[in-house]
Amino acid sequence: MAREDEFLFTSESVTEGHPDKVADQISDGVLDAVLDQDPAGRVACEVLCTTGLIVVAGELTTEAYVDIPRVARDVVQEIGYTSSELGFDAATCGVMVAIDEQSPDIRRGVDSSYEEQHEAAGAAEDVQGAGDQGMMFGYAVRETDALMPLPVTLAHRICERLANVRKAGVLPYLRPDGKAQVTVRYRMVNGRPEPSAIERLLVSTQHDPAMDNPGQLWADVVLHVLRPVVGGPLCPTERFSAPGFVLVNPTGRFVTGGPAADTGLTGRKIIVDTYGGSSRHGGGAFSGKDPSKVDRSASYAMRWVAKNIVAAGLADRAEVQVAYAIGVAHPVSLMVDTFETETVDRGTIERAVLETFDLRPASIIRDLDLLRPIYLDTAAYGHFGQERFDLPWERRDQVHTLREACNLHSPDAALA
Repeated sequence: MAREDEFLFTSESVTEGHPDKVADQISDGVLDAVLDQDPAGRVACEVLCTTGLIVVAGELTTEAYVDIPRVARDVVQEIGYTSSELGFDAATCGVMVAIDEQSPDIRRGVDSSYEEQHEAAGAAEDVQGAGDQGMMFGYAVRETDALMPLPVTLAHRICERLANVRKAGVLPYLRPDGKAQVTVRYRMVNGRPEPSAIERLLVSTQHDPAMDNPGQLWADVVLHVLRPVVGGPLCPTERFSAPGFVLVNPTGRFVTGGPAADTGLTGRKIIVDTYGGSSRHGGGAFSGKDPSKVDRSASYAMRWVAKNIVAAGLADRAEVQVAYAIGVAHPVSLMVDTFETETVDRGTIERAVLETFDLRPASIIRDLDLLRPIYLDTAAYGHFGQERFDLPWERRDQVHTLREACNLHSPDAALA
């Protein structure tokens, strides 16, 4: 039972073998294959995967030749669906391809922006318009070293660990599909929420039918998956043996999984892909979209902005929003919310953001070097907080520029 100054918050993640994530990874595999040959290629690749079948559809405008069925099979092979006994087989599944070119109406606005068409383009970056209308959010919070919310960070690491122990043969009876869910208790300290305890851990993992001992599965998951990831003062060792603290496969059996159990679709895990529900979401998915689509590139830019705000010590928590009109280079709005955690006036932070970051699509693509085949790495375990891949939107390279724009010139030991 939570006290009046406490609340519980839960986030989930899924493994790379979850059917929706299979679809996301194939979509980004196709995107990477195009960008590897043609950085100017336009890609909007959607995937459906179901029992024995992958359907790849969408729009590609490129000079590159991509063997899409081979890309799809390679992705599925790497995930680990290599036998019909697992419910899906990279070698024998069908692959259907239904690809068209990008709409000329969309291409017109991207290649020749509203500003250029109305003779208002003052720089090269004004020529490329946004690939769609919409609003995109970025978020950062001082809860983890990566400046990500704790619940979704732990859920990602648990799912990643599930895949690692399966592939390494530590728990060879595991199969690719799986999910994790983490509940964190927050306590209000000086009016701000801070994690105070891990309240509940849930793991659902596909397994070999020969593993018919739920107690052994529970013990193996706790020992080899949860304890290496979850611990410290928020989760003392004795918590793992507390009744109901760890749930593993609550139905008692999870043999049928992957695309054989549920149809997977690109873009259906947008909360898993971002901040686990801790921040608002503009609604656009990422995978399979080249960076001319601001659903993707501007969301990455907003994470870059929010992370540098927090890393610069301007706030302990920051959410930023940008909005675009299709075919228009300049954003129609920018919002910065620091949830009363700011160390300088919020208006000053917003002005510093506008001075520091150029949020026209062409500038985002240039500054984050987005016309590269880097996207398959983002398609599982979150697009944000994965600092091990050196993703450009995770860099803290604008900290000092932001501080100077806020007239904070002295060193700050609190900078992360």
